[in-house]
Amino acid sequence: MNFRKFLISQSILITASSVVFPFYLLLIKNVGDSYSQFGWAYGLFTLTAAFTYPIIGRLGDRYGDKNMLLIYTIGMAAVMLLIPLLYQVWHVYTIQIVMGILGAIQKNTEKAFLARNNDTETAGKQIGNYHLYISLWSGIGIILTGYLIDFLTIASLFYLISFVYIIASFIIIKGEKV
Repeated sequence: MNFRKFLISQSILITASSVVFPFYLLLIKNVGDSYSQFGWAYGLFTLTAAFTYPIIGRLGDRYGDKNMLLIYTIGMAAVMLLIPLLYQVWHVYTIQIVMGILGAIQKNTEKAFLARNNDTETAGKQIGNYHLYISLWSGIGIILTGYLIDFLTIASLFYLISFVYIIASFIIIKGEKV
């Protein structure tokens, strides 16, 4: 996978995650009946990611960044389809554990790819530009979603984002020409 394809796919992925995150937080709070349940849900996500990073790192070295990103995109597409169906706290906890693993895959693979594919002389510049593009698209996506959500239900937003994750997986799979 070349840097340009990586940048495009990551911009799509980060934008998709940013778009649904505020609405996912509302959903988590509405499913639970206390802030402690919200804390547990988000804590499970973070702790699961923390404990799986070493395993994910070894798997990434063994199977490659492209394969790890495909696992992430397909996994997140499936999760987005399930989120509107959550109605009990244990459902949220289970999804948070799965999302913790998938989040670790994305973050670890992103950093590994950037480390493997940068010239040490210009690494700072290239990583800075990378973060500029993904942050720019993320911000634009969030603003547009603020307008779009007036015409959609929350559930349809998650289904739409599931489709966006599938599009990102096709970009990752597609041949080297972008």
